Amino acid sequence: MLQVENISKTFNPGTVNEKVAIQDLSLHLKKGDFATIIGSNGAGKSTLFNAVCGDFLTDNGVIRLDGKDITFLPQHLRARRIGRLYQDPMRGSAPGMTILENLALAGGKGGWLSVITRGEKKAFQEQLSRLNIGLEDRLNHPVGLLSGGQRQALTLLMATINPPKLLLLDEHTAALDPATAEKVLKLTREIVEEHKITTLMITHNMQDALDMGNRTLMMDNGHIILDVEGEERKNLTVEDLMEQFKAGAGKALVNDRMLLQK
Repeated sequence: MLQVENISKTFNPGTVNEKVAIQDLSLHLKKGDFATIIGSNGAGKSTLFNAVCGDFLTDNGVIRLDGKDITFLPQHLRARRIGRLYQDPMRGSAPGMTILENLALAGGKGGWLSVITRGEKKAFQEQLSRLNIGLEDRLNHPVGLLSGGQRQALTLLMATINPPKLLLLDEHTAALDPATAEKVLKLTREIVEEHKITTLMITHNMQDALDMGNRTLMMDNGHIILDVEGEERKNLTVEDLMEQFKAGAGKALVNDRMLLQK
């Protein structure tokens, strides 16, 4: 499904601000894989996402999605196949538009420029009801009035209303309170499993990295230093992950956010 072959990216090469973000990185995801990614700040996690989404061209390597080479495909064309959620709940939706308009836009109806039929409105209400946060009765409310958790749940629904080939979750619960984050993670699991969406999820919560999906990746210094699944992953604990990080990176994990969310 996703094949990342030997990609590298250096920002500001040849200057005092040169930063090697990812180095000769390869990753293969099978159709339906749900892999979580952990690693300290600067490990290259978001850079990997940005490379796959086409935010920039990599210095070398090849990226394929569902058998198609997308290495040089423009970002807006990749977006037709790739859904992405960010840490900031304010991204991914239009605050000045209503919930209904946002869903219509995500569903390919063109937002306020298109006529939304009664049947489509009913379908949107049914999809909103599964969020279990009361939005199905607030279709005409501006998205900018929603709480962070409500907006992130809505953005998740928008990103998967036409199930993408690949879903990228970039710490999409990090800005939410624990109770709301748990609800959004539950919804994430349900939607991904229902549509069998191939998914990558960055998280700083090490327990979530073991509980969500079927694979866990660990990154450090632009490399993937751990990739576990199956029985090996099933028996891992957070303490095991910390030990494996030390063995793979040659240093102890010192990220406070990760250590506080064991």
